[in-house]
Amino acid sequence: MFDSVRDDLRATLDEIRAAGLHKPERVIGSPQSATVAVTAGGRPGEVLNFCANNYLGLADHPEVIAAAHEALDRWGYGMASVRFICGTQEVHKELEARLSAFLGQEDTILYSSCFDANGGVFETLLGPEDAVISDALNHASIIDGIRLSKARRFRYANRDLADLERQLKEATEGGARRKLIVTDGVFSMDGYVAPLREICDLADRHDAMVMVDDSHAVGFTGPGGRGTPELHGVMDRVDIITGTLGKALGGASGGYVAARAEIVALLRQRSRPYLFSNTLAPVIAAASLKVLDLLESADDLRVRLAENTALFRRRMTEEGFDVLPGDHPIAPVMIGDAAQAGRLAELLLERGVYVIGFSYPVVPQGQARIRVQLSAAHSTDDVDRAVNAFISARDEMNGTATPAA
Repeated sequence: MFDSVRDDLRATLDEIRAAGLHKPERVIGSPQSATVAVTAGGRPGEVLNFCANNYLGLADHPEVIAAAHEALDRWGYGMASVRFICGTQEVHKELEARLSAFLGQEDTILYSSCFDANGGVFETLLGPEDAVISDALNHASIIDGIRLSKARRFRYANRDLADLERQLKEATEGGARRKLIVTDGVFSMDGYVAPLREICDLADRHDAMVMVDDSHAVGFTGPGGRGTPELHGVMDRVDIITGTLGKALGGASGGYVAARAEIVALLRQRSRPYLFSNTLAPVIAAASLKVLDLLESADDLRVRLAENTALFRRRMTEEGFDVLPGDHPIAPVMIGDAAQAGRLAELLLERGVYVIGFSYPVVPQGQARIRVQLSAAHSTDDVDRAVNAFISARDEMNGTATPAA
């Protein structure tokens, strides 16, 4: 049977490569940091890393690593069980309490990933008599989570408040019992921030709840790094926050739902990804607590990240690159053509800068880009080197420069 399936799969893979949409995986032989050692899938050697979600540079921070070593000795490697059987340790409960306090929510529940967190919310809270109103550019995990529920689905154009209100009215007129607005706090392909204050105003007007996936914001966005609800002054008006421990908060894995107490209590009883997946490894929970200590004790990493972001965006704009506007460390350099974006990424790697070209289906057709991500771990010289590499690679693509050695 598989022989015929194999031919079909190979044909599909050939089509992906021919369209310039193939996504190679490069292998690194070093810790995640501002520089990484590429060992396969590109030019071997040390390269500047401008494509990680390591916003605060904490993935190899010595205090985080020390906390992880200590946790291995104290708590062991893993729980080998789900929470309600025998998979909860004190360190898990401590992290949930710390995240609740940090995010200004009543309670928090841990998941193995934010994908699982988003996969466990909608089916638990919403039934066929309810409605979910989702931003058109929400993360795939939100889209898949919504598909698991039987709620009526409404979609509004990205950050379009007038369209959001139209969908809310339609949901109300359709007799929806509960209405849940869900949005990314920061849209990961564009670096755009959701207008949460206005969304909360509409939610109040139309008796809806608000859910925010803040994976690309918690840790460095807002005055205290508490994310887009803090940035917009609506921490007390957002009902559900989902997020990850795998980006700014240490870069390992794990996710969470921070929400009203009753919502979290129901998730503990009914959320399938929580009930049927092993508990987050205790070493990750303990290291995440150290990350929160670092975030609450100083703002130097957030300041450095903001400075690096502003420098890169300013210099690239001055050099004539089309960078989507904003001040988020996600800085998309727009190319348009998928094959050209992939070629530019290859030329940049040859020049010692590790970035990735994003194309369909990750982004819409004709909107291929290099998504540059700044980190507090980068130095000013690192940022300047990256900009100069972009200039040199562009010149080579245009036939006005010699290839990199």
